[in-house]
Amino acid sequence: MSKIILVDDEKAIRDSASQALMLAGYEVDTFASAKAALAQVESDFDGVIITDIRMPDMDGLELMEQLLKLDHDLPVILISGHADVSMAVSAIRDGAYDLLEKPFASADLVDTVKRALEKRRLTLENRDLKAALDSQTRPGPRIIGQAPAIVNLRRMISRVADVSADVLVWGETGTGKELVARSLHEQSRRRDHNFVAINCGAIPESLLDSELFGHEAGAFTGARGVRIGKFEHANHGTLFLDEIESMSLTTQAPLLRVLQERAIERLGSNKLLPLDFRVVAATKVDLKEAAEQKEFRQDLYYRLNVVTLEIPPLRARREDISTLFQHFVLESAARCETEVPPLNSKALHVLMGHDWPGNIRELRNIAERYVLLGESFNFDIGALMNAENLPEGLSLSDQVACFEKSLIEQALNRRKGNIKQVMESLNIPRKTLSDKMKKYGLERQRYK
Repeated sequence: MSKIILVDDEKAIRDSASQALMLAGYEVDTFASAKAALAQVESDFDGVIITDIRMPDMDGLELMEQLLKLDHDLPVILISGHADVSMAVSAIRDGAYDLLEKPFASADLVDTVKRALEKRRLTLENRDLKAALDSQTRPGPRIIGQAPAIVNLRRMISRVADVSADVLVWGETGTGKELVARSLHEQSRRRDHNFVAINCGAIPESLLDSELFGHEAGAFTGARGVRIGKFEHANHGTLFLDEIESMSLTTQAPLLRVLQERAIERLGSNKLLPLDFRVVAATKVDLKEAAEQKEFRQDLYYRLNVVTLEIPPLRARREDISTLFQHFVLESAARCETEVPPLNSKALHVLMGHDWPGNIRELRNIAERYVLLGESFNFDIGALMNAENLPEGLSLSDQVACFEKSLIEQALNRRKGNIKQVMESLNIPRKTLSDKMKKYGLERQRYK
């Protein structure tokens, strides 16, 4: 439901105008003052603001000026009991969407709001499309998928990429936590500096301090020279701490200090080295619960938990399985310099029905094996692909849509985006194919 903000210091006007708009199906928030309304509007507000011009404290023109500073495309409809032609021309020139003179007919108000909302919808859609295009053409790793959770994840990455705060990435094993960390790095101003990844669970505790903070010559037996640690190597860049939950409580204490002070001391040194880095930490467990059980430092958890990005498991984004599989197949085929084997309906059914405990990593491995073995690859691999039936909770229409999308993608891949050949292979009219491609977000250019 589209939201309308209505601002007027006269209660009678607020009541009558809001009633007309609500009867037309709109959600309306009313305010008696411009300042109160202004506090409720953000730059991505997807509705319309209607405001009287003459009001105490801040008038409607001042409110419009402040709103257009937030977003110069926000539709602001002015209403006035004392409007004339020169005022209307001036208001439109200054950025107002329209000006209505009191008393106005309810039908005129509703019609103006309807047109303003349509303009706002198109504006926001164009912004999303430009942002999506930018994210696809920007160098660096791509996060593929159209599931709502993935679309929101990409949006959040773009929003926080240049924020200096550290980030905590949560997700099951194989969901792509390092990919998210690299996306954050590549979209930030730090992209020209080092992205340093370290798996906290793969390094013995006795060596972790040296790996993270470095050491001076003679700091301990065998330390023959100066070693630059991961923090120092990530100066002006990004340090990715994977499986941070496996870090011992002993090592967590100096890590917390470094995060707070943004400076390190190499082992065997008393000199503080100021650094400029961003930490992205990844975990597959609930760190808050681990902190409550004294398995993770609570103060470190809150220090890391400034921004949290959650990656959904593959079973929660089944609509992306076929797209991801196709992507990995094409990648592998290009790397192996081999033909892309066709995927039959039975194989698609198996892919859609599997629960993917290994998530994206497991799907990638299956795609690579499929490319290597071709049509001899056995999709009835029981223990790995137990898919007699699609899981409960996935509606029939969702199953049909996923299957249909996969078949169209297959045809587009095989025919290299040739619409006429795709129509003939699927035996469907051009209009039907066009509608379905639009529905599933499939663009012919991607398959050429």
